[in-house]
Amino acid sequence: MTARETDRGAERDAPLIFLIAGEASGDALGASLMRALRERTDGRVRFDGVGGEQMMAEGLVSRFAISEMAVMGIVEILPKIPKLLKRVSEMVDAAWSAQPAAVVTIDSKAFTMRVQKRLHARRAKAGGKGPRLIHWVPPTVWAWRPGRAKVIARYLDRLMTLFPFEPAYFEPHGLPATFVGHPVATRPAGDGARFRARHRLPKGAPVLGVFPGSRPGEVKRLLPIFGETVARLAPRYANLQVVLPTVPVVAEQVRQGVEAWPAPVTLVTDHRHKADAYAACGVALAASGTVTLELTLAGVPTVVAYRVNALSAIIARQLVDPDSVVLTNKLLGRRVVPQFLQEDCTPERLTVALERLFDDPRARAEQDAASEAVRAMLLHEGQDPSIRAAEVVLEEIGRTA
Repeated sequence: MTARETDRGAERDAPLIFLIAGEASGDALGASLMRALRERTDGRVRFDGVGGEQMMAEGLVSRFAISEMAVMGIVEILPKIPKLLKRVSEMVDAAWSAQPAAVVTIDSKAFTMRVQKRLHARRAKAGGKGPRLIHWVPPTVWAWRPGRAKVIARYLDRLMTLFPFEPAYFEPHGLPATFVGHPVATRPAGDGARFRARHRLPKGAPVLGVFPGSRPGEVKRLLPIFGETVARLAPRYANLQVVLPTVPVVAEQVRQGVEAWPAPVTLVTDHRHKADAYAACGVALAASGTVTLELTLAGVPTVVAYRVNALSAIIARQLVDPDSVVLTNKLLGRRVVPQFLQEDCTPERLTVALERLFDDPRARAEQDAASEAVRAMLLHEGQDPSIRAAEVVLEEIGRTA
């Protein structure tokens, strides 16, 4: 056998996993899964699909920019539907043509569920031959529209969940669901002193972390409100410093939006410095999302705020459980982290809540106590979630780790 034939044989022996991830949080999960799959297969695995900078750093050649999937809100998505549907068709064709062992979609439900549904239909027409269909980070049926669980169960082979309470929503409908844990619970603590020194933040200065979201629409709505809140806090806290971690998709939008803020703003665009940035914050103001969980685990007392388009809000009020908006509160079963949604999301109310966290040790201590409790909830028997997820994928395609 020639060397070329040997290489081709090794390539055939390496399963192809077609990954589709949207948004920064999905990109991080996808990158961690890629690393874990390499570890569990001694590198005998190949990747194709769509991802962001973290997945591309792991070697994925993304078929298009994930920013195209970063849409939030019922009304906001309408203008982008034609382009999204075109991309859905392209991904279905690409995934089917690539003949992967599995298609693993991560979050971005409006996009990825459409891809999976169409792939399931193609597989049915092919007599059941085709890739295994796996999804990581299911739709939040526990927060709104629980009936979606039954629909999703019809066209997926396996579901991997971040939270321990999620499998119970899907398994009664015949979909095998595995709680793999949340990777954020295994991330090492950052070094706040190192971050302050690197960015020359004044010693002893109060530091407010600001997290306006990772989608353009979120930033457009929230950044002005957050800016007004900073303007109210700056006279109260001498030498107030703002640390604002962001992602490439919205970095320029954020940079322009903070130019006139009355407090110095340190932008953080490199995800490798994010943990240090968290650790440098005394208090945080954040958009609802995964970041709120990250801040809880980093021990940063946080106020959560969110607004969507007015029409989206009217619809959401009929469908969304407000007690599920902040993940920390959902996990603990009580409102430990203050949340201000829609008309409550005002600079006046946010300022009062942040002042309480800056000034009241008891308010900070309550959130500190939540940190370790939440961490324990997010790990399955202490196992690294990415490794567990990799094992599930390999199990589903009939490979042993």
